[in-house]
Amino acid sequence: MKAIQTLSAQPWVERLGWTLVHFLWQGLSIAVLYGAARRGVGRTSSPHARYLLACAALAAMMAAPLVTWGVMGSPDASPDAAYRIRSTPPAASATGIVVTTTRLPASARAAVYAVEPTQFLTWVVMVWLAGAVVLWVRLVGGWVVAARMRLTLVRCAPPEWQETLRILSAWLGLTRPVRLLVSALVQVPTVVGWLRPVVLVPVGAIGGLPAAHLEALLLHELAHIRRHDYLVNMLQSVAEALLFYHPAVWWVSGHIRCERELCCDDAAVSVSGDALTYARALTQLESHRPAHLSAAIAANGGSLSNRIARLLGQSRPAVRTGLGPGAFTVAALMVAAAYGVLGQPADPPRFTVASIKRNRSDGPASMAVPMGVGYRPGGRLIARNAPLTMLIQRAYSVQGFQVVGGASWINTDGYDIEAKPEGNTDQKRMWLMLQTLLADRFKLVLHQETRDLQVYDLKTVKNGPKLPAPEGGACAEVLTTLPAAGQPRPARPCGPGLVKAGTGLTMLGISVSMPAFAKQLSMMMGREVIDKTGFTGRFGLHLEFAIDDALAGLPDPVGPDVSGQAAGSSARPSIRTALQEQLGLRLEVSKGPVEVFVIDHVERPTEN
Repeated sequence: MKAIQTLSAQPWVERLGWTLVHFLWQGLSIAVLYGAARRGVGRTSSPHARYLLACAALAAMMAAPLVTWGVMGSPDASPDAAYRIRSTPPAASATGIVVTTTRLPASARAAVYAVEPTQFLTWVVMVWLAGAVVLWVRLVGGWVVAARMRLTLVRCAPPEWQETLRILSAWLGLTRPVRLLVSALVQVPTVVGWLRPVVLVPVGAIGGLPAAHLEALLLHELAHIRRHDYLVNMLQSVAEALLFYHPAVWWVSGHIRCERELCCDDAAVSVSGDALTYARALTQLESHRPAHLSAAIAANGGSLSNRIARLLGQSRPAVRTGLGPGAFTVAALMVAAAYGVLGQPADPPRFTVASIKRNRSDGPASMAVPMGVGYRPGGRLIARNAPLTMLIQRAYSVQGFQVVGGASWINTDGYDIEAKPEGNTDQKRMWLMLQTLLADRFKLVLHQETRDLQVYDLKTVKNGPKLPAPEGGACAEVLTTLPAAGQPRPARPCGPGLVKAGTGLTMLGISVSMPAFAKQLSMMMGREVIDKTGFTGRFGLHLEFAIDDALAGLPDPVGPDVSGQAAGSSARPSIRTALQEQLGLRLEVSKGPVEVFVIDHVERPTEN
């Protein structure tokens, strides 16, 4: 499962997954067009024409995924990538108000929450990688064995046969030098190599075959060299290894191999002028049909019986141009392809009207300047003096310390935003609209990853916690919507809530759970706080502490507080000391994996 999570966190996985799924219908479409064209030219066309048609089909199959990859665009370069990050609506604060009052300072940029790509696509990529690795190992192994064949258990052919090979090459118009070697590893004449080709013949071929038969077989191998079939065969093998999951690829590739042999047969007969002698030479190969060494080009490729019958002018059943037993497999693949085409997310929801203006309040964002992002009944979004980090927090339901990267202005420039949807919209859809707004107007691009970062473990002190009993009466954990003007709040918030009083801060709550308390601490500390107290009940909360550098997740503590006094040093203890003295809890620095959203690209919006 850890491997799946690691793979899911990579930004290219979703893009590659859709590319592989789209090739299901693309490959089948190309195969259908190829089959129709092949049936159209019929048996009247030459093997060379059918060979070129099959090569063009396979080349189109190879090009289709590359085009798809490019058209879909890089997840790290397209704003649309933000739309493909699935998210859940952010939970309202435990104080009962859907407003956040935090921003991410530069010292706290370390980690971020991330949502995994579609699980289906992750499995698609994993299965494809496993199959591709197996086939690539097999392919490379075949190349290595073929390369060693020209060096292992071989000797030079007699000079007269080397001269014969030179003369035959001249007849075919082949100017490249070709060596002739006698090998104990082959049973039929075989070509190995492209840049420096070698023709290997069996040990008993030179003395055991009639000279005319051996010359005909050598002409066939030289035709392979003249046509660069060894190189084409290598490219075919690469296509099969990469697109192995589509039966149409193997079907077209099989046609290429069959037509290749027919082309070389025609070349050999055209030079020798004796189809009967060549057919007899092929007949002697019927009993020597190795099923390995696909990296080499052998004289007995394809269907020898069909090739011999064709040379003798006998009618044979036409080569099937349908997928035959693979039709059911293709149908199943088309179902998956339909999922690939139709299962993609629709256009992201958008506000019909959105106004974004820079807040011109003097000084950087701080606790002295009101900030907030909230939902209004009907789906309206209201933001006041909200920096981009705060908007990302609300849109993707993350803590401030979970947003990484970006220029310094994303923390200091506040924006006033008013946006309205078309008709009434619930809170969940409104946050999705905010994601779209950030991608459209701020050109925001994010990607997901997991980092090993410092965290805080929340534990009890040696003598145990000192947690007050909760107050009686009903309370609300969160408030799903802000009440309209004049409407009463349905219940008191359970807490915790944070207020600034005097020269410090006070955290209050009437019935607080430990997970909610740890989440509030995470927001203030600018680092994830993990609850390891083992406390499962609820408690009353009244915690007083100073504003200092330890509160890395809070805005800059500048300006006067609610009492009119200037913020500064006070006699209040630090947050860590206050936890120990007032609640019997302590924070212990640790390390752990943290999922993050990393900002890849962002721009200042155009105001309207």
